[in-house]
Amino acid sequence: MNSPEKSYARRLAELADEHPDDLAVRFILLDGTEPAFTWRELHDRSSQLAAALAARGLALGDRLALSLRNGPEFVLGAFAAWKLGAVPVPVRWDLPDWELSRLRDVVDPKVHLDVSEIPWIRGTAGDPVPDLPDALSPQRYGICSSGSTGTPKVILPGEPGIFRQEMVVPFALSWGPIPRPDTIMVLAPLYHTNGFSTLMNLLGGDTLVILEKFDAARVVDVIERHRVSTFTATPTMLKRIADVPGIERRDLSSIQWFIQGAAPMPPSLMHRWVDLVGAERIIMAYGMTEGFGLTALRGDEWLTHEGSVGRPFRDTEIRILGENGEELPTGEIGGVYMRSSYGGNYTYLGDAPRAAATADGFQSAGDMGYLDDEGYLYLKDRAVDLILSGGANVFPAEVEAALIDHPKIADVVVIGLRDPEWGRRVHAVLEPADPAAPPTAEEIIAYAKGRLAAYKVPKTVEIVEAVPRSEATKVNRTAMVEARGG
Repeated sequence: MNSPEKSYARRLAELADEHPDDLAVRFILLDGTEPAFTWRELHDRSSQLAAALAARGLALGDRLALSLRNGPEFVLGAFAAWKLGAVPVPVRWDLPDWELSRLRDVVDPKVHLDVSEIPWIRGTAGDPVPDLPDALSPQRYGICSSGSTGTPKVILPGEPGIFRQEMVVPFALSWGPIPRPDTIMVLAPLYHTNGFSTLMNLLGGDTLVILEKFDAARVVDVIERHRVSTFTATPTMLKRIADVPGIERRDLSSIQWFIQGAAPMPPSLMHRWVDLVGAERIIMAYGMTEGFGLTALRGDEWLTHEGSVGRPFRDTEIRILGENGEELPTGEIGGVYMRSSYGGNYTYLGDAPRAAATADGFQSAGDMGYLDDEGYLYLKDRAVDLILSGGANVFPAEVEAALIDHPKIADVVVIGLRDPEWGRRVHAVLEPADPAAPPTAEEIIAYAKGRLAAYKVPKTVEIVEAVPRSEATKVNRTAMVEARGG
């Protein structure tokens, strides 16, 4: 009989014994190759790498930094760490040297695997497959992040690396039965929590199809060829997929459900996806790496609660608090605080302060929003991104959602820049749909005036070749403001 709790190493060995020749994970690489591993191959190769890492000193409780792109070496490294009872810590592979050095000081890894180590990792394939003793990692993993100040921090969940089946119950089961197991397409970089967390689904018996790098046209091809049933995506990713020429004629029938997260979904984009796959296949979720709690709703609920990110999911509780910690009434915007039985048990490496918290355990990631009279949460923006312009509050996300429908705009970020008249002026940074025919500032401002209150309309417009987003499609507004003089 299977134990209800086991180490990640034990769980992988169990899958290798039960389904040795079944596909576990496939990679879609930029060179056009698609290497794949069965459960037995994944188990054996990660054991070989674990023995080689042990020879380099990696041991129980140590941290293994993985500064690698999405690929076999990353996944093998994570499982090798768990087999030694070490803690894998994904690190952005594309950081400049000064920033990587600062982050490495915080992570303090026993071993750091980066692109220069790929030949060494591949070379371990010829080693004997060792019979490793069972080991339990004291923390499941570490996720690197940074606050609005850019201070490096590593979030370590408080739980050890114990596999429990309830950890990988699909969101979609809360609304009804779905076919199992899933074929999960991984669009996000594995250094991001949305990407890395799919390794838990892998241990649950699902199959992963991991893209080395997000590319909208390739995503559609992969869905068709490998019959992908689910994925998690940001609104930026979903817009780029929906913009693929001829998307309405492509075969998306294998998609049973997908999760949209990271930011509220612009209404126009939501309606496009409802037309593509059906409202009941779309789930919107809101949470944070620290795991304070979750909200979720399905697309058919969203249609009657447009703009919401859902109601409390499972045992999550929500409060909206004012500046002095007072609980605000329905419909009033304030800080979003959450509490759940599984959330908040985390530590930070580094000097970043812990999240704001109440005496009774509600915590906040700094987002602002409000609840309606049915308990649905609506996010406005992060408090640090709020623009105070002429004495009025402007939420960048609201302005971005109004502008993104302009046919000449491919991407947009709104920031607040210092201004002698307004204090902060609303400034729109635009990536044109056609670089040869970008919109004029006058066009954009006129368009915004038809969709926004006057004080929210951008005062200035800037055209750039590409909005500077990470591979997770996140944007650093603070860096963009600083690059433009603050």
